Amino acid sequence: RVQLVESGGGSVQAGGSLRLSCAASGFTYSSNCMAWFRQVPGKEREGVASIYTGGGATYYTDSVKGRFTISQDNANNTVSLQMNNLKPEDTAMYYCAASEYFSCRSYQLNDFDFRLWGQGTQVTVSS
Repeated sequence: RVQLVESGGGSVQAGGSLRLSCAASGFTYSSNCMAWFRQVPGKEREGVASIYTGGGATYYTDSVKGRFTISQDNANNTVSLQMNNLKPEDTAMYYCAASEYFSCRSYQLNDFDFRLWGQGTQVTVSS
């Protein structure tokens, strides 16, 4: 089965932390672009962070720089998103996505570049 499975979402108060994980299976994990997107109902998906699994290069949207960290664990075929100092504005459904290496860019993430998506995990940050 070709799939991505997210876990780690939940509810936390502002200033707290959560760690999201995305387990990949059914395809070659190496030399891919793995990314996290988030979406609030009624709005378009926003690219949060990405990592090129072949070299480790990362991208973060400005609003999460310094607070979120994306990382890869090749031993477990997973990509994680450590989210610290969470803010209410971070509340969203978070999705893991995978694509070819060229979808990882230094300046942006485009949801239409990605064809493989996880089911999503909800993150809710309260004041």
